[in-house]
Parts: sequence; structure tokens; C-alpha cells
Amino acid sequence: MTGTILILGGTAEAVALARTLSSDPGRRVISSLAGRTATPRLPPGESRVGGFGGETGLTDYLRHEAITAVVDATHPFASRMGWNAARACAALGLPLLRLDRPAWMAGPMDYWTPVTAWREAIDLLRCTSKRVFLAVGRQELAAFAGLDDVWFLLRFAENAKPEPPPARFTLIADRGPFTLEGERALLRMHTIDTIVCRNSGGAAARAKLEAASALGLPVIMLERPLRPETACAGSAEDAAAWVRGI
Repeated sequence: MTGTILILGGTAEAVALARTLSSDPGRRVISSLAGRTATPRLPPGESRVGGFGGETGLTDYLRHEAITAVVDATHPFASRMGWNAARACAALGLPLLRLDRPAWMAGPMDYWTPVTAWREAIDLLRCTSKRVFLAVGRQELAAFAGLDDVWFLLRFAENAKPEPPPARFTLIADRGPFTLEGERALLRMHTIDTIVCRNSGGAAARAKLEAASALGLPVIMLERPLRPETACAGSAEDAAAWVRGI
């Protein structure tokens, strides 16, 4: 089946899928990016940047562009878009696939504490930490604003001012993938005693966890939110096969 495929998300898996499907004769591929960075990596094929206006806006877009199938390749923590996509596709009877990179799993040398909400992480930090590598998105910084006694290392893809800023922090602008050697040096340079992150999965950001394991540092990790029940693929290759088979 050819037709028009909408890929939601600018993840590495989404870009790889767009690259693969764009080579199919007669297929139109549109990638939708959230627009959280000023200079996103645009995938092959067509692209659009910005929100749809909720479930209703997405439904209207799918109908207007004559979309024949949707692949939700958004970040594992972009749950709102996932639910909007599930409801919009159900309303229009469109096939929907969730392209979800496998979650990280702790090894025998890892010291991870899973949490289901940031308030749990904050309670732990108050008791145990002074210098924290806060590896979360800009939109999640507000939860940590009250930790005045903790110094934070922040790393964003762009040198954008955090809003709201923590009381004490250093910001570096860098974009992955990162190496074990580089992450280990970064943690040592800033004398980090704790890492806080989300269980995003994938290879591009795993090096910080390997470095934490090598240095014996604890990791506080937010578990993934609930996503809609739908067909799933764990790689761009599997997602391409699904698209070509519907």
C-alpha cells in the first residue's frame, strides 16, 4: 500500500523511518516536529513544525491531507500527542503504529531508583544530593525550582535560558550522541553526585548511565507514562515493514 504517511516526532527513529519510506515509489511522507528547538534536524520528505491544536486539530489535519496511516514516533514521554493520535486515528479508522525505542534496563552494577513522578525524585534529592546532573527537558525544570540547596548541571541541545531557572546551576549546550569517555569526564569535572533523568531509552543518551555505573553514582529515573494500546514496533526497520504491509 502506498499513500500518505504521517510520522509524528523528530526522534532518531522517526528520522530513520522517514529516510527509509521516502525511497518508496508513490509514497508521500510527512514528518511532524513539535518545534521545541529553533534548529531541528529535518528528516527526508515533507515536514511541518508545531502543534495541531489538540485532538480536533489533528483529526482535521489527517482528513485534509488524506493521510492513510500514522506512525507515532514521538519521544517516550510525549504522552499527550500519543493519546491525541490514538483518538484521532480511531475516529477516522486509520491504522496507527507506535514506534517505541526499548526502555533502558538496569544492570547488576547500576544503582538506579525508579520514580513515577518528579515529586518522588525531589524528596530523594533533598536527603541525598548536592550536585546533580539534571538530564530532563526544559519544560520539566519547574518541578525542581524549590531545591535551593542543590546545584544543577543542565544540558540542552541549544543554548536557551532555562525557564524557570534553578537557584544554582550551570548550563551547557550540546547535542548527542555522547560517548562514555566524554560523559565520565563531564561527571568528574562537575563533581556530580547524582543523575536525574527519564527512561527515554535509545543509544544516543545511554552513555551517561554507563558513566554513572563506572563511577558508582546513583541514578534517579522517571518511569515512562502510560501510552494507548496499539500496534508497536521497536525499530525503524520494523516500522517500515509494518507500513509496507498495511
